[in-house]
Amino acid sequence: MAVPEGVTRARARAVDAGFTQSSDGATGELLAVLAAAVPRGGRILEIGTGVGVGLAWLVAGLGARTDVEVVSLEQDPTVAVLAASHGWPARVRLITGDALAVLPELGRFSLIFADAPAGKWTGLDGTLAALEPGGVLLVDDMRPPVWASADHEAHTRRVRATLLGHATLVATELSVGSGLIVCTRRS
Repeated sequence: MAVPEGVTRARARAVDAGFTQSSDGATGELLAVLAAAVPRGGRILEIGTGVGVGLAWLVAGLGARTDVEVVSLEQDPTVAVLAASHGWPARVRLITGDALAVLPELGRFSLIFADAPAGKWTGLDGTLAALEPGGVLLVDDMRPPVWASADHEAHTRRVRATLLGHATLVATELSVGSGLIVCTRRS
């Protein structure tokens, strides 16, 4: 897949800001594919906007579609300002705040990309509650090449076990990027 122009601009913002936690290309391509499959009138949630690289892949996957709402949450106000400078389409809503506090108010989603500790390491039950029947959850950083700490490894192992053993999910691991788990909520 060719790298979309919006992704190239977001990557440049990341480099300029010294932001090193953006989604890699393979994860981005999968995000674009999953976004393209969101049903008409569906909703996409990204938890952890960063400077907007993953969000740019989601928007690229939607193409010219205007029937899908995209909501992206970022806790860090400084990073959120960088993401907001992109000039997103009207169907994109950026929210700055704590995902654990905001998520219960947002409703349900057809596709969720959990790319931050909040909503993944903590509050995973809230993320799963926001996933509609038949919806897809993508979680990254499940097998990073280096663990940041013993807590990082423990949180990740717990999330992995929860998702792969969850009774209402069909889930699999993908050896892509830093390790992905993709899940679909049974209808």
